[in-house]
Amino acid sequence: MIGKLKGLVDSFGDDWIILDVQGVGYQVHCSTRTLSALPFPGEAATLSIETHVRETEIKLFGFQADFERDWFRLLQNVQGVGAKVALAILGTLTPGELASAIALQDKAMVARAPGVGPKVAQRLVAELKDKAPALSGDMSGTIGLQQEIGAGVAGGAVQDAVSALTNLGYSSQQASAAVGTALKEAGEDAPSTTLIRLGLRELSS
Repeated sequence: MIGKLKGLVDSFGDDWIILDVQGVGYQVHCSTRTLSALPFPGEAATLSIETHVRETEIKLFGFQADFERDWFRLLQNVQGVGAKVALAILGTLTPGELASAIALQDKAMVARAPGVGPKVAQRLVAELKDKAPALSGDMSGTIGLQQEIGAGVAGGAVQDAVSALTNLGYSSQQASAAVGTALKEAGEDAPSTTLIRLGLRELSS
């Protein structure tokens, strides 16, 4: 199986590129986010590859990093999520945003992706809630807190601080990340007023 390709960008399509690897042009399907990050035709690019082999075709899917490819694989474990929908999700949300949405059980955020209805979004955040931290990279501490918030088991001060920040117009993801940073500075026993103040400082920086 092909795991990685290095070559020159030859041309672009709606959801694919042709990558010229030593004279051989590989058609690689990518998310809109990956496509927008690729260089101009004639310039060098490297993609992590997921190979799908079917009876009638072989398809290559390309990603900016192995991390994103791991999410692509994981998403397809959820009923109703095939390769096309998984690419749409990764084109709409970064891996970090996706991990946060799952941890917070934020179905609406996941449903922003084309082809993802309410039922699939609900299934996705429910089935992957225990797997998101493993793919959250350097956000693992924040994701752990967001899981507690999503499950309703975070401390009262934390819940109050996040609620206050979301009432001010910040998203659940922004609020929980800011409160997580505030907790590191103020300590686990900090009151909600302190967490709100430090969270607002973090959000305005």
